[in-house]
Amino acid sequence: MEHANTQFLEIVLLLGGGIVAGTLFKRIGLGTVLGYLAAGIAMGPLLGLIRDGEKILHIGELGVVFLLFIIGLELKLSRLWALRRQIFGLGAAQVIVTGALIGSAAFLMGFSVPAALVIGSGLALSSTAFGLQILEEQGETNTRHGQAAFSVLLFQDLAVVPILAMIPFLAPYSSDTEISLAQIAISAAAVVGLIVGGRFLLNPLFRIMASAGAREVMLGAALFVVLGSAMLMAAAGFSMAMGAFIAGVLLAESSYRHELEANIEPFRGLLLGLFFIGVGLSIDLDVLASDWLVILLAAPMMMATKAALLYGLSRIFGEGHESALRVSALLSQAGEFGFVIFSAAAADRVFSAEVSSLLIAITTLSMALTPLSTYLATLAISRGEDEDEEQMDEDFAGAGSDVLLIGFSRFGQIVAQVLLSSGRDVTILDSSAERIRTATNFGFRIFFGSGMRKDVLEAAGIRRAKLVAICTNKQETTNRIVDLIREEFPNVKLYVRAYDRVHALALRARGVDYEIRETAESALAFGGATLTSLGVEETLSRRIVDDVRRRDAQRLKLQESEGYSAGADMMVTRAVQPEPLVEPHAALQAVENAGDGSERLGEVIDETAPLRRRRGRPFQGRRLSFRKKAER
Repeated sequence: MEHANTQFLEIVLLLGGGIVAGTLFKRIGLGTVLGYLAAGIAMGPLLGLIRDGEKILHIGELGVVFLLFIIGLELKLSRLWALRRQIFGLGAAQVIVTGALIGSAAFLMGFSVPAALVIGSGLALSSTAFGLQILEEQGETNTRHGQAAFSVLLFQDLAVVPILAMIPFLAPYSSDTEISLAQIAISAAAVVGLIVGGRFLLNPLFRIMASAGAREVMLGAALFVVLGSAMLMAAAGFSMAMGAFIAGVLLAESSYRHELEANIEPFRGLLLGLFFIGVGLSIDLDVLASDWLVILLAAPMMMATKAALLYGLSRIFGEGHESALRVSALLSQAGEFGFVIFSAAAADRVFSAEVSSLLIAITTLSMALTPLSTYLATLAISRGEDEDEEQMDEDFAGAGSDVLLIGFSRFGQIVAQVLLSSGRDVTILDSSAERIRTATNFGFRIFFGSGMRKDVLEAAGIRRAKLVAICTNKQETTNRIVDLIREEFPNVKLYVRAYDRVHALALRARGVDYEIRETAESALAFGGATLTSLGVEETLSRRIVDDVRRRDAQRLKLQESEGYSAGADMMVTRAVQPEPLVEPHAALQAVENAGDGSERLGEVIDETAPLRRRRGRPFQGRRLSFRKKAER
């Protein structure tokens, strides 16, 4: 009984310490990972409240297994193909070059070849948790450097699987060093069996369980698939993480993917947090105390090396100076998978536990320095912009009109054409010296300056402007300008170019007067032209486009009040043929008699919806199959 009470006390301490430290470190911007590590160090080496760190670490390793399963679920082939150059080009080059350089340095410092290989591979990886968290907090996930950073992190996550798989073969005392043909055959058969079973059995299995309607059964099935595939791969000589990853990839295209991810996510978060606490419990403070100078020197040197390599590789793979600088600063730290790799290597005696503690300390310090490195990159970019601004004089003589247009890229140029063609005087503001010089050659008068500076907006005549049109390229730049104007000049009207639907909703939340997605109208025009080319009468094509525009605006308004997932039934997902209870000719005649008003078209389509619903089928949006009169 006393032993049971002790175990319950340890569980309470683990939960309480993780909650307090995770919340505190998240609030101060260092992330929950470092919070869990700090909690483990405090409860273990410092206070001695929990002593069995190795046991907790082994339980927490299931969090890594679940994490790799979720990574596999996100790995659709279409997504890989769209980012293939950045993932398998920039990402692969970063891991290979960085790992080779750091591994070579470790070998020259006296480590064995297997140890140097593990050290180089582990330190080459960056923190997925830190990188994605910073991108999301700053609204930069969909920017160019955000996509590049995500691609590198995605390849690094993929690289974890073979790195973990190679550790047993590098172990000097492992029984796996002598591999028989039978063992190779068993391993290959296990992989093939998992792939075949996942391909032909998993989806039918989940379909049967989903039809039963028992949520706890689906939850148990999700855990069974992850742990079963992990144990199969472990029995075949691979890592458990590799099995979970393969199972995730096999289910990436499944219609039950989101249900699986929702079921696994709580276990993943809890067990991964437990793993990081276990890492903290296992750190040898005596090693840290004796090697503190090495740690303080090694962490910044490692970060500088990774940043320099990342910057050079990013430029080679087509990134601009600013994007490359942001990516290199964001991913210069070592990552949480280093804890997994170094702990596994120490367990297999590739190197000692003292070396593992030293590497984990270096990794931890580099993660703690990440906010500082990203701040320095932002500062360097800002200084570069200031230097660029100094190349031209900020001369605002003659500025001040009814419309202040900020940003003269391709979108802003077309907006300016409309305004100028109407006889309206427009004050155009842009921060690119090269763009201004090019536009000046065509006779435009553009004022040089940044819309993110209050003094520039004042000089450009914002107090006299009836309307400000923000047409800047970058989402984060647009947001900063909107926030500045809303705070300093709250009465001015704001018409803003949105990057995408999510950005449009964010702009509405900021209180802009009008926003439009940069590709919305061009896509509608393109679709209308396509219909006309396919033989649909131009008048009917225009009515269809107007109806799509109307429904899209209604859906956006619904999402504004109810969330991004609202209004999904308003989207057209597949072509619908008229059903027997709907007279195709009568429906077409009603549309053609509706006149030019899109409102009437929507009413006619709405009137046909109940007829379709009588058949007991879900109505996927409001659609009709249109044919010309001549074809009837």
